[in-house]
Amino acid sequence: MAEPVDDELERLKRRRLLELQRRMQREEQAEEEPQPREKTPDEILSGYLVGRAWEVLRAARAQFPQVMPKVEEAIVEAIRAGRVRERIDGESLFQFLRQLGLPVRLQTSIRYKEHGELKTIGQRLKEK
Repeated sequence: MAEPVDDELERLKRRRLLELQRRMQREEQAEEEPQPREKTPDEILSGYLVGRAWEVLRAARAQFPQVMPKVEEAIVEAIRAGRVRERIDGESLFQFLRQLGLPVRLQTSIRYKEHGELKTIGQRLKEK
């Protein structure tokens, strides 16, 4: 009668061993699967900045290189937290930066259309 108990033990050991092997295989497969990488701040911002916002951001980065990484990080955190839901256009970003005390200067030029051609004021004055 000792043999049926031994057979039962052996069967339980084999079943347990098979379960452990399957679990290890699943863990190995999970390790092999590439983990989704976290988006970079520029990738996150690219989904929210529209229009001339990138132009404003580039000008701000150039003019305030020490402060802008912190400002960008704060904007990205607000986006991740869900506090920013709408797209950010150039004017909104410009006003936001001014409210923070960062007077961003943008390259501007006045152009007008004459005879189907865009000309600047400087070109117009040179012609006369």
